[in-house]
Amino acid sequence: MFELLGIPPQALLGQLLLGLINGSFYAVLSLGLAVIFGLLNIINFAHGALYMMGAFVAWMLLNYAGIGYWPALILAPLIVGVFGIVLERLLLSRLYHLDHLYGLLLTFGLALIIQGLFRNYYGISGLPYRIPDALAGGYNLGFMFLPKYRAWVVVASLVVCFGTWFMIEKTRLGAYLRAATENPVLVGAFGVNVPLLIMLTYGFGVALAGFAGVLAAPIYSVNPNMGADLIIVVFAVVVIGGMGSIMGSILTGYFLGLIEGLTRVFYPEGSAVVIFVIMALVLLVKPEGLFGRAT
Repeated sequence: MFELLGIPPQALLGQLLLGLINGSFYAVLSLGLAVIFGLLNIINFAHGALYMMGAFVAWMLLNYAGIGYWPALILAPLIVGVFGIVLERLLLSRLYHLDHLYGLLLTFGLALIIQGLFRNYYGISGLPYRIPDALAGGYNLGFMFLPKYRAWVVVASLVVCFGTWFMIEKTRLGAYLRAATENPVLVGAFGVNVPLLIMLTYGFGVALAGFAGVLAAPIYSVNPNMGADLIIVVFAVVVIGGMGSIMGSILTGYFLGLIEGLTRVFYPEGSAVVIFVIMALVLLVKPEGLFGRAT
């Protein structure tokens, strides 16, 4: 059928795989946003800058401390998460009882500051990050050559996304988190340290951004602007899936990555805007998002 349209099946399958890889980044980043908004009601516009910071931390661990990719995959998210905890304690904790707009403006300002600091020190030219030896090379699928590292990105993102969903939706800790967002006074009366829970939740959300940054470092050049454009797309993914919906963000991220890949085959000029067109249509029909709850 696709050959009748003048589209080789190899090109279609290749773009679908590339779309799945992009969708993996969309899913992990939108998951972090959904965790922070769904549990803390903060629109974290600094998420893209923290994603960039995760990539830079991995690069600095390699070049300044000789720490390779696999330890950095754990250390970089932890460092970014600790940085997020400091931000939450010093700044964001003062805004929980205010309108969402204040949190958005604060995190937007933080994003500009973080990006500006890295831009002043490292410039805007990309810094290379070597693919680990264990993931060098690729697989010949017949219709395309799939690098092992890109296959690893898809697998790692799936494990992290659905592991996070299981923790929040199916465990006692997740139940405490969800209860603390609904009625923090009542949860605190049962002896739960609600401020500590909120602080760790924000740290975990931004650690997910740092994890995505480490995954992205060997694929994209590490530079201060790498999260600036991506965060706009990720916000669109979260809005389509439903603000605060964990599973909605995961499924929508992968789905929109595939849609973006298909658009590159049938109408390449529209691939940059197709996600925003879908967002507009979803908001017209279901303003709370595909998986969100009406308020």
